[in-house]
Amino acid sequence: AAPAPPSSKKELFLRLSAGPALLPDRLVSVWLDRETGAKCYMLSARNLFIVWGDTPQYWTWIPLEDSRFSEGAQLMHVCWFEIRGKIHSKMLSQDTTYAAYMVFKTTYNFYGLDFPVQEASISAGATNSTRKVCLQGNDDDDGEGGVPENYRPMVPFPRLRLRRRNRRVVSHEENVALPQQRADGWMELELGEFLNEGGDDGEVSISLVETKGGNWKSGLIVQGIEIRRKKSG
Repeated sequence: AAPAPPSSKKELFLRLSAGPALLPDRLVSVWLDRETGAKCYMLSARNLFIVWGDTPQYWTWIPLEDSRFSEGAQLMHVCWFEIRGKIHSKMLSQDTTYAAYMVFKTTYNFYGLDFPVQEASISAGATNSTRKVCLQGNDDDDGEGGVPENYRPMVPFPRLRLRRRNRRVVSHEENVALPQQRADGWMELELGEFLNEGGDDGEVSISLVETKGGNWKSGLIVQGIEIRRKKSG
């Protein structure tokens, strides 16, 4: 049964400070930062724009048992990699610096996500930022992402062989952001940060793209994009 609605603003604050709650469409979750009360969100994969996302040959939708959302997007096989998300500025807290994160896992046979690196961009009001990021960290040679057995996909192109001997490892000296392990068992990759000044009825646009290399990519499981207060230090 669904939980009873909060009886007061105080109860709502306490509930959202304790953990994420799904919005009515069940495609976005919201919670409050415990230190400042800033509103934070995660946009589910279904809430994002994923190029070729509705073409099973390239992406497929799978159930998620360890997620706040019921399903995620699994990358089967693409060379044009493009994911975009948007959120209204007025949904966020004013005068707050936020960071956006891609929340994901990888399957046992993921490949093509190490080189070329991806480009992450955030547009908020009149400001735009772009940075180099890489979904495949240096310590992921064996594709270990904590993925349950039932997430392992059928390889749609069995004639392709995975060639790890030619794999290029991203150097920290290249100023490329790499993924970090989360407490919930997923990985996250910081896509950038922005200041939400408030009073603007615009949108914050977030993207993760790699379309120039022409190499094939596979084995990514996307839960969504998380937008939370950027902590200093």
